[in-house]
Amino acid sequence: MRFSDYIVFVDESGDHGMDSIDDGYPLFVLSCCLISKRDYMSTVVPAMQQLKFSTFGHDAVILHEREIRKDLGPFSVLREPNRKQAFIQALTDVLDRTPMTVFSAVIDKRQLAEHRRREENPYELSLRFCLERIFYSLRRLGQTSDAEGPVLTHVLCESRGRNEDADLELAFRRICGGDNFGNIHLPFEPVLTDKKNNSIGLQLADLVARPIGLKQLRPSQSNRAWDVIERKLDRDPLGRYIGYGLKCFP
Repeated sequence: MRFSDYIVFVDESGDHGMDSIDDGYPLFVLSCCLISKRDYMSTVVPAMQQLKFSTFGHDAVILHEREIRKDLGPFSVLREPNRKQAFIQALTDVLDRTPMTVFSAVIDKRQLAEHRRREENPYELSLRFCLERIFYSLRRLGQTSDAEGPVLTHVLCESRGRNEDADLELAFRRICGGDNFGNIHLPFEPVLTDKKNNSIGLQLADLVARPIGLKQLRPSQSNRAWDVIERKLDRDPLGRYIGYGLKCFP
């Protein structure tokens, strides 16, 4: 089995639990970034490292949307408004130049509860949709199989603890084993890794997730990141991204 020329990075925004729902942000958002390994090595990582060096003087800082937004930890240096604005603009420019395709699912947990589907796991629902759509995209690129058999694509997800990781891997393998819309085998392999490993791809997926959720929650609110992300969502031949790059459920 050969490896795909592409890699997928996955992160989330919001809590996937159904026991309590935050009225201020009642969503669970899963974001997946599909990037060619060639672009990742030659363009994506150097651009993000350059941004880190120019802002912090080193590249050990892990970009985390919540900490950036609240000026926490190493991002306390951004409390000066002009410096914060310059950093956000530079970060937006990097995202804009990043050659990636975005797949995302937004689950409104309030509606999930109203439909008496509280027992369903928003993470698994989101993951199923995203993996299905990524598979179809890779198939169009000739990256799902060759003459020797399946072509394996690795999917990097943030590690969240032993029990959560076990649940995620079980759900992942169930979906790839045929529990999906087409009842087909999906040639993906999960890689659960700690965010402290400073994966640029995971940081991209983190930065993408919340703006997608905010666009669905408060569509009239200014959302500069969404304006960039929208152009990167997977689309059908007619240019539509709903149901392709973006699934809102239920």
